[in-house]
Amino acid sequence: MGSTGTVLRELRGAQKSAKGVSLYSRYVNRPAGRVLAAGAYRAGLTPNQVTLISALFTYGAVASVALVEPSWTLAVLVYAALAVGFAFDSADGQLARLTGRGGPDGEWLDHVVDCGKLLLVHTAVLISFYRFGELPSEAWLLLPLGFQLAAVVTFCAGLLREHLGKAAASARGPSWAAAPTGPVSRVRAVALLPADYGVFCLVFLLLGAPGAFRAGYAVLAVVHTLFLAAFLAKWFRELKALRAG
Repeated sequence: MGSTGTVLRELRGAQKSAKGVSLYSRYVNRPAGRVLAAGAYRAGLTPNQVTLISALFTYGAVASVALVEPSWTLAVLVYAALAVGFAFDSADGQLARLTGRGGPDGEWLDHVVDCGKLLLVHTAVLISFYRFGELPSEAWLLLPLGFQLAAVVTFCAGLLREHLGKAAASARGPSWAAAPTGPVSRVRAVALLPADYGVFCLVFLLLGAPGAFRAGYAVLAVVHTLFLAAFLAKWFRELKALRAG
């Protein structure tokens, strides 16, 4: 087992492509995940154990949103736990690529945890609105449901686009199955920031000011819905092109 510095250098070579990744994930979450992956490697943890640690931080934060009255202290603790959980979510894949211990079971577990957090985080906001919020209107209770729909459909449709695309490309031969190459677009990386889960987590820093939290949450809900429409149109065109190509 090499030194931490050696492991970190090896992890830098075990990164996914930066294409289609926002600046937050590229420059904040992945580097944080790399440090956590190195620590996990030194501790002898498996990728699946790292996934479960990610779930522990994330689901603990989500439960706190639903059960504890909003305050500035809660805001900081919830954001910190969500951010750490997201970094561990990056670390499990990096550790799997470093050790060669990844597999369908680990990918399945990772996706189950991710899907669960998208369902539960918006459910927790709904419960918090109902229990603690002095809402201008009961219609605000519909907002987390709409945001949840946009988040879950984006997640599931993205996974289907990835797996169906790989299957269709592989069926056409190695030249189709090869990963696309080209420069990483900085403009696209900036444009994707509002849709990044790490940026979404930042809104929980406003929990101490319920009105500001509702406003920030509502803006992100609208942005994520617009991104969903754009992603669905893009992914449909790409899959249709694979069929016709």
